[in-house]
Amino acid sequence: MNEENMPKNQELIKKAYTAFNARDIDAILQVMHPEVKWSKAWEGDYANGHDEVSAYWKRQWKEIDPNVTPVGFHERENGTLEVEVDQLVKDLEGHVLFEGKVLHVYVIHDGLLQQMDIEQLRTA
Repeated sequence: MNEENMPKNQELIKKAYTAFNARDIDAILQVMHPEVKWSKAWEGDYANGHDEVSAYWKRQWKEIDPNVTPVGFHERENGTLEVEVDQLVKDLEGHVLFEGKVLHVYVIHDGLLQQMDIEQLRTA
């Protein structure tokens, strides 16, 4: 990634999170590489490809209600895009299970999300 792609990549990420929070799987898959590798934080391991990502989210949304909002962007030296997110996860009755910041790290290739990993937020 380079500096001139940063605004475009930020818009791509924002579009993906808006679609995720709206539970619009089709819209999210449009911004993902067909062979996407997506961290399954809720289950462990990775979902690979559109079908596995879709199935993972459908399972997840039957048990929890996550809402994730990007609040900061940083390009790493290796070309990945680090996205600091505010994450609010509730159970289906509305009780808060988790509220806080986490890091999502993306590989973006040809304008599509190719990989997403989750990391703990570093504290100063």
